[in-house]
Amino acid sequence: MSPIDFNLFCNLIDGRWVPPEGGAHRRNTNPADLTDVIGDFPDSDSADVDAAVAAAARAQEEWRERGPIRRAGILARVQRILAERATEVAAVITREQGKCLSEAQGEVKRSLEILDFTRGEARRLNGITTPAEDARTVAFTFRRPIGVVGLISPWNFPLAIPVWKVAPALLAGCTAVLKPSPLTPLTSALLVGMFQEAGVPEGVLNLVQGDSEPGKALVSDPRVAGISFTGSPGVGLAIQESGAGRLLKTQLELGGKNALVVLPDADLDAATEAIILGAFGQAGQRCSATSRVVVDRAVRDDLLTRVVARVSRLTVGPGDDLATDVCPVITQQSMETCLRAVARAQSDGATVVAGGGAAEVDGRAGFYVQPTVLRDVPWDSEIAQEEIFGPVLSVIDADGFDDAIRIANSVKYGMSATVFTRDLSSALEAVHRFEAGMLHVNRPGVGAYAHLPHGGTKLSQYGPPECSPEVWDFYTEWRSACVTY
Repeated sequence: MSPIDFNLFCNLIDGRWVPPEGGAHRRNTNPADLTDVIGDFPDSDSADVDAAVAAAARAQEEWRERGPIRRAGILARVQRILAERATEVAAVITREQGKCLSEAQGEVKRSLEILDFTRGEARRLNGITTPAEDARTVAFTFRRPIGVVGLISPWNFPLAIPVWKVAPALLAGCTAVLKPSPLTPLTSALLVGMFQEAGVPEGVLNLVQGDSEPGKALVSDPRVAGISFTGSPGVGLAIQESGAGRLLKTQLELGGKNALVVLPDADLDAATEAIILGAFGQAGQRCSATSRVVVDRAVRDDLLTRVVARVSRLTVGPGDDLATDVCPVITQQSMETCLRAVARAQSDGATVVAGGGAAEVDGRAGFYVQPTVLRDVPWDSEIAQEEIFGPVLSVIDADGFDDAIRIANSVKYGMSATVFTRDLSSALEAVHRFEAGMLHVNRPGVGAYAHLPHGGTKLSQYGPPECSPEVWDFYTEWRSACVTY
């Protein structure tokens, strides 16, 4: 891997890489090996945000007038640059976030697909013409960018989620300030550097690193017309409350507690593979992760036997080891959250049938958790209701189809839901009755395609979804015009 450019350890404001105004920094380390220090990155404050928003505001009119087809040329160049550096970027993601190299490579691929889809939308950002009530009059609608947007992204997909925020924001004609997670600053800096190399004008895309203070400053700045946020429900609700007084436009993706339902006629081998991928891929650190399996009692034991056998063959280790199946979690706090949740689940009556504790990995100082399976989990217990964000799977018994759907829908979230069955009627009925935004039948319940809406229901989502034509309803607003001639 080529040496890391020193500029990437700064903020990017108005086209220039600059240190934080207050001089504070945060150390970034590899979660698989705490002796591996990646670097010290800005711990920015409101002064940095003020400068970034001011730059975005100055650049907004000229960028808007460039038009979507010309703006798409920037995305095309970013797509080409990222494709050329895919190997290097994937290695950085693995080192910084911890996920397996194959998962990081998959994230780069997904990011390229999002760029490809988004730039293709440039020729479809259209409105409609409609009959007028008056003679010699043309009536039509069109979209306009909302202005400066704040993009607040999480650490679990440090490349793909910034891509699916930045790309549509810029194509729509907005200018942006990206505030990534302080846990994965380097990946976001690499991405913004690619946009700069691709020729994005000064001030159009700005990067401010740091923790909560720059995020709060973005939300409270009256020059910011919209906030796109992916993260925890607590922070998302705080953003909504803070911006309500000025009718701040928001797009909030706030997590999930996703169920995979297994009916008696299911292909249990296929269901097992989907469960393993959904529950333990990326150490369960996905908003669409399979954290609950709701299984009919008639096949519960057969399914558990298969799942436990597969878990026993999983290897926990660093993401850059090709033999690793389950990577570390992101922080010490994340690891402790997983272990406490398992202990409380046992107090609530659940039984650990695989894993259950921290994992030792060749004496490495990292945040490793054993892939854990719990059976006899009460459907309304804490572990069955609350998001853990780790490699912990709850198996919940159901008495028939209706009970399984009830349990699947019993949580406050509604991100993803999956059913395994050979019966077409049951499959379509489940799709109809699931209270979730992304639905799957006989396939893993994680993710979707770049052109499909990424979003949920209930506490999982507020505002237009991402990764689809529907995203324009966040970054643009409608105008209607009547022209008499």
